Amino acid sequence: MIIADVVLCDMSGERQCDIEVIDGRIVRIAPHLEGESRRSYEGCYLLPGLVDTNVELLDGQLNSKHLDKIAQQAVKGGISTVVLMPNSTPAVDNEIVLEFLQKHRKQKLAANIETTVAATKEDETLSNIAVMLKKGALAPYMTTAISNNLACRIAEYVKMYGATLFCKAQDSSLSSVGVMVEGTMATKLGLVGIPPLGESVHVARMIEIARHYEIDIVFKSIASPRSIEMISKAKEEGVRVYCEVGLHHLLVSDAACEGFNTTAKLNPPLQQHDDMLRLQHALKSGHIDMLSVLHQPASPVNKDVAFFDAQYGSEAIEEALSLYYSKLVRTGMIEMHDLVRLCVHNPARSIGRESGSFVEGENINAVLFDPNENLHVKNRLSLYDGETLQGRVKALFKNSRMIEVYMDSRS
Repeated sequence: MIIADVVLCDMSGERQCDIEVIDGRIVRIAPHLEGESRRSYEGCYLLPGLVDTNVELLDGQLNSKHLDKIAQQAVKGGISTVVLMPNSTPAVDNEIVLEFLQKHRKQKLAANIETTVAATKEDETLSNIAVMLKKGALAPYMTTAISNNLACRIAEYVKMYGATLFCKAQDSSLSSVGVMVEGTMATKLGLVGIPPLGESVHVARMIEIARHYEIDIVFKSIASPRSIEMISKAKEEGVRVYCEVGLHHLLVSDAACEGFNTTAKLNPPLQQHDDMLRLQHALKSGHIDMLSVLHQPASPVNKDVAFFDAQYGSEAIEEALSLYYSKLVRTGMIEMHDLVRLCVHNPARSIGRESGSFVEGENINAVLFDPNENLHVKNRLSLYDGETLQGRVKALFKNSRMIEVYMDSRS
């Protein structure tokens, strides 16, 4: 197959060219190629498949049905690799659950599913990190709602096995009673707020652990601009710490909670408007390492309740690439090749993979994206319900297969 007349966009930038694929392998990349199997996609981008390392299952329930569904949904958003958070039911904190998940890892006509593993069990004892890493777990995951002793023991395992630690910074004594960010809107709604200080204090603690043990830590779904400042400063000092930010926190403020809108109840909570702008500035300045659509789906029965009782989360995985393109690229916040770095190269590297470039001789893992088509969001469990986004995923090229998504649709 010759994928012709596309704008090839990877870590090296953008270029108009053709790419020939035989048996799932890239054999030639050139300005123009001829052949019987030539298919023109003029005006479309060809990008490496996105990697999202912060995805949850519907209502946090781990089962075959939900795994198959998330893999199929991800393809529509241009995501070729989904990395699940281990805080599901049952939790991914033992070899049996890990092996169950690994049986669903390779999806023929959908995104691949990977997972991190919980570093601690529900009773706050250590899980068998060593065994799970040996069995192919990508990385241990922890929240900072544990003792310093446990955090240090986890760091020792991470150092021993050369892994990356995924870390969610939060203060359980604050987040357990609050339901949205502390501020004017929380006061207006009469809801208990969560101070952003709860995140940044724990980020500082884990930076020092990373410094002491000389390990890599990826801070998951950072929402406080102050946290990003500390992480950036630590990186300048040679500490191997990195930050991921959820797309929602760059685009939507806590004002979305107006009227007790439970779709805007997220974990971490949406920030006040000024902090949202500071997060955007951090993105433009290159201080954010990776992005996630922070897909946290909840059934309507768990959302159509009082704000205090509603489950956290919003859906976005099916519109991922369209959202990134419409909200970040078209607005001039970042360039398209920056998107590849933030949503492919860096998240892939955090799980020990290399992705983000098209190279002759390697297997193809790419998404075909038409920036000239519109995508209408029709999902009341999405923060973007009713919006028209610019750009639509057409297909995913995975090994020797072409997975069509919206090939025959017209706006």
